[in-house]
Amino acid sequence: MVIYTTTLRGVRKTFEACNAVRAAFEALGVAICERDVSMDSGFREELRGLLKGKQREAMVPPRVFVKGLYIGGAEEMLKVAEEGLLGELLKGLPKKKVGAVCEGCGDMRFLPCFNCNGSCKSVVKEGGRVFVVKCLHCNENGLVLCPVCS
Repeated sequence: MVIYTTTLRGVRKTFEACNAVRAAFEALGVAICERDVSMDSGFREELRGLLKGKQREAMVPPRVFVKGLYIGGAEEMLKVAEEGLLGELLKGLPKKKVGAVCEGCGDMRFLPCFNCNGSCKSVVKEGGRVFVVKCLHCNENGLVLCPVCS
């Protein structure tokens, strides 16, 4: 199961909808693959590709995919949960251990880049000259996916 979310609080309604959908899944103890579009533009592009041809409003998180099928956003997911059908939809998916927290990132899913320490810059020495270039190992925020839980 994959959920595209955002942790940016700029649009309160979107942020709260992401939290509500996440909480519904966590209440059932299902392991979630959460892709935060505000933390990595690659996830935003991935979602755009998956929802190609849909209206722009369909790009607003949260967006939920279960067993490879697009389910919808917050309204659709919360309706399924209220109708008591969420358990059936998630049947057979792996469970998360109660109280388990990633030892690598504390469930943040991202860490500062190991090569540039989050600066997005690397120093390259070539022919006696020193150049500062964009780090090739991290995203635009100087972050990498946690190697433990990703």
